[in-house]
Amino acid sequence: LVELVESGGGSAQAGGSLRLSCATSEYIYTSHCMAWFRQAPGKEREGVATVSSDGTRTAYADSVQGRFTISGSYGENTLYLRMNSLKPEDTAMYYCAAASETNCALDRPYMYDYWGQGTQVTVSS
Repeated sequence: LVELVESGGGSAQAGGSLRLSCATSEYIYTSHCMAWFRQAPGKEREGVATVSSDGTRTAYADSVQGRFTISGSYGENTLYLRMNSLKPEDTAMYYCAAASETNCALDRPYMYDYWGQGTQVTVSS
């Protein structure tokens, strides 16, 4: 059973934009902290952004602050990541994840209970 399903990845030019989506169940979306992580080849998984279960608190990695926006749709139980001003260093596999609120952190991917299969983002210069 796949709990989280990402979509929206693809290729973009530097300076361009993409929007990622993550569809999940109502149970996961309304009772968990949701997050986006990314992993480039040869690198560790990196936290990109988190949003609390009630949508009131967000956090971003310094590398994406001001360029990326995490948001969600409660009616559709879908998490989004809007990525603007893309850079080649944003190239990675992007993963949607869910954790309990007490484990909601960018630097602790091992604390997340649910993971999607990932969607590839490639940014060319």
